[in-house]
Amino acid sequence: MRYELYYWPMIQGRGEYVRLALEEAGAAYRDVAREEGIAAMTAMLEAEGATPPFAPPFLKAGRLVIGQTANILFFLGGRHGLAPKAEAGQLWVHQLQLTITDFVVEVHDTHHPLGPTLYYEDQRAPAKKRTAEFWSERVPKFLGYFERILANSGGAYITGRRLTYVDLSLFQIIAGLRYAFPSRMTAFERNVPGLVALHDRVAARPNISAYLASDRRIPFNEDGIFRHYKALDA
Repeated sequence: MRYELYYWPMIQGRGEYVRLALEEAGAAYRDVAREEGIAAMTAMLEAEGATPPFAPPFLKAGRLVIGQTANILFFLGGRHGLAPKAEAGQLWVHQLQLTITDFVVEVHDTHHPLGPTLYYEDQRAPAKKRTAEFWSERVPKFLGYFERILANSGGAYITGRRLTYVDLSLFQIIAGLRYAFPSRMTAFERNVPGLVALHDRVAARPNISAYLASDRRIPFNEDGIFRHYKALDA
């Protein structure tokens, strides 16, 4: 099966978590809006159907159209060896991915605390206040949680010896924070050595390494979730 991924063609965003899973699995897929333009994605969003997606990313797999990042990964995980085989394990990694989803929202809100319809320039002061709280309270809570789980896993990955899509997503979290907040992240990394090592292990995996070196990997930029504003990294 050749999957069709629908997401914005100019950013990594939430679609990147799906791309990483597809690349690690060696799955055949098309990044449709990058190949055909945003109109192709809009047409799918506006098409009549019984189960329309609310927003990108969404994945077309045969006749299935699956929306929401964590839901897509739940689907791909069981089909490509990126999740445990037992139901309890599948629910556990899905729970972890939903927690990552919560954290991604908090990352976004550092630069848009008053909402996405306003420019960053219109909310600089609230953004600086939100970012200070993000780094003093939220980053230690979220990353500390995952650091403890990894330390107790008994293996190199979040559930033990086998990589799951959650490991790929945690790689993206570390990479994104390094881009958006290089100074703050440099100071904080000593608190999460396990996650830093996990990032490096994922980056060294053959399929991921090849993907990161290819033009399929969209560079971080100031339109995505992870944005670097010098004023917020002080």
